[in-house]
Amino acid sequence: MILKTKSFQNTQTQQAIAGQKQEQDVAFYLRRAFKDHPEVLVINDFRFTFNDETAQIDHLIIYTYGFVLIESKSIKGHVEVNQQGEWTRSHGSKWFGMPSPIKQVELQQALLKEMLKQHRSEILGKLLGIRQQSFGMRCWDHVCAVSSDAVINRDTMPTAISELLVKTEFLVDKLKKIMNLKSKFLRLINVSDTRPDFNQEELNSIAKFLIDRHIDPSQATTEITFVQTPQVKEPVASFAVNKVAEVKNQAIAQLTTNSILHCKHCGESTNYTPMYGKFGYYIKCNQCTKNTPMKQACPQCQSTQTKITKAKETYTLHCNDCDNHYRVI
Repeated sequence: MILKTKSFQNTQTQQAIAGQKQEQDVAFYLRRAFKDHPEVLVINDFRFTFNDETAQIDHLIIYTYGFVLIESKSIKGHVEVNQQGEWTRSHGSKWFGMPSPIKQVELQQALLKEMLKQHRSEILGKLLGIRQQSFGMRCWDHVCAVSSDAVINRDTMPTAISELLVKTEFLVDKLKKIMNLKSKFLRLINVSDTRPDFNQEELNSIAKFLIDRHIDPSQATTEITFVQTPQVKEPVASFAVNKVAEVKNQAIAQLTTNSILHCKHCGESTNYTPMYGKFGYYIKCNQCTKNTPMKQACPQCQSTQTKITKAKETYTLHCNDCDNHYRVI
């Protein structure tokens, strides 16, 4: 099941355009393979912040037994990795060093794992109502998907790195081998597979937690600056205070130029209908017909202590921690 599509940015350089094309190709194969699979959840272009660190994961898979992170790399020409794990790539007749995408995705994985671990009590229930479940014993894997027209020299490449490097066209086969998914019946009778699994409710809970924390770089936020009251004579003081309140109210009324709300399923940011239901205010996307809650993390401080209020046709997100307001519709 595809939870989030790729968020495309305006790019001008050839390298950035090629990078987006590679991520789009990977997203295409993931969609073809898992769009109807309820136990394989895919988040494309996932950005999050934790412990003052920000990470961007090209493709994140949440499945019955754990997680797979996929780093996409557009590589034209040859790619080689020496025994020290150092990467080089060719461009024309010249060779250039490049950062290791394996090391990059390892750092992303470590930060994601730490964030989920800290919030485990919010996401997972207790085993038999006694022991708090966690994410440490789950399966954690990562791979690097490179362009299908890249030339990979595996003869001199360390085996451990070669196992993690796959061309886009073979990615799904690699993922199926890593996940090794079985039917519910086979899970019950196969005593040799001791991997702890998530049930569907837990998968959905993890997905909601992560989607709620995704940061969309294209969404603008407004920081409200309060005007200090000037030191004036008493008769003018009340006017000055009222002027400050007027400036503040104007800022809150304007809030953001662009809506901070979009459909979490297809990314649509304008074509939707505001609704109210059992779990509060939400939008119904007129493009994919799915629902997205209006309540989300604060764009300024990322706090989840927020609430949605409605005044006539205006919906506002209020953060209880930093006291900022943001117009969502």
